[in-house]
Amino acid sequence: MPTHELYAADSGDPHWQIPASGAARFSWEYDDGRDRLLALYQKGKDKQWDGQKRIDWGLEVDPLDPLGTPDEAMTLYGTPYWTKMTDRDKGELRKHYASWQFSQFLHGEQGAMVCAARIVESVPDLDAKFYSATQTMDEARHAEVYSRFLHEKIGMLYPINDNLQSLLGDTLRDSRWDMPYLGMQVLIEGLALAAFGMIRDTTDKPLPKQILSYVMQDEARHVAFGRMALRDYYRQLSDAELREREEFVIEGCYLMRDRLRGVEVLENFGIPKAEAEEFSENSEFLYLFRRLLFSRIVPCVKDIGLWGERLQRAYVDMGVFDMGDSNLDLLMAQDEEMAEQLDAERFAAEERERVAEVGNTIDEGRGSL
Repeated sequence: MPTHELYAADSGDPHWQIPASGAARFSWEYDDGRDRLLALYQKGKDKQWDGQKRIDWGLEVDPLDPLGTPDEAMTLYGTPYWTKMTDRDKGELRKHYASWQFSQFLHGEQGAMVCAARIVESVPDLDAKFYSATQTMDEARHAEVYSRFLHEKIGMLYPINDNLQSLLGDTLRDSRWDMPYLGMQVLIEGLALAAFGMIRDTTDKPLPKQILSYVMQDEARHVAFGRMALRDYYRQLSDAELREREEFVIEGCYLMRDRLRGVEVLENFGIPKAEAEEFSENSEFLYLFRRLLFSRIVPCVKDIGLWGERLQRAYVDMGVFDMGDSNLDLLMAQDEEMAEQLDAERFAAEERERVAEVGNTIDEGRGSL
């Protein structure tokens, strides 16, 4: 079935065009590069995987409870609307929320693919071009697996959220070569990593856990790439240039915070927008969710050298300033280890099945003698 027929709301024009700006840069220096970045490029090549094979698509998913979301985590929980809903209604609400979340992941991954391709085109250093080429493939794979999950397991998609689209547009329209790094690698990827991690660590459903864990293994490298490249470059910028980038980060963070309400879902259930916004704003779970989503962004922004007074005040206002001292390297290492652990568990289970199958075959052979 065409994707257009699965959207829960009007997605508008099926194509979104952003006029390109900035220069395409070539480098004729082929034997020079930063050791750390080239090592990351090698890791990016070594860690390529096939979404058709690594993920067990045979696992069943209940469209009415794709993520095992508890009642208490639902925005309407405790409201008069919730008490009037049947079990079927609540299942449909879970389906819509999961569709909305994974649809934003899907649209974000396509944006990341385009941004990574833009970095290949515009970044001046060849080592960064090499790595960005591997990331472009990573993002294509992520879009592929999210799309398949939505089409085959949930059967519903949501259009791109206005605020996410706005940030993507601002990132791609800027002619400065470092802005796709800052907008995508730091803000959008950092926030996505936190969102993926929260669902990965709370869901009891094996298929979404697999998908999120494997995607996060790649994303940990992407954020590391952005940190390396921008930390080196921002050391060379003037205070005025740094302040310009801090303004972009402030605006982007407010946009991303406001993106994570899922008001579109409640409107689809007939709840007036103002009321839906109030429920989303007052939801204790969503408040915690929004706050934790900055656990990857704030320490990364601080690490690359954007930590001016106005930016710090903005993070105080958002209630996330203290996250600047988080150990980002530890978080990224844990993201990679989770994927390896899932692989080990799956391979061990497959090995046990093979051993049992061989044992049964031997027993059958003995019985026929």
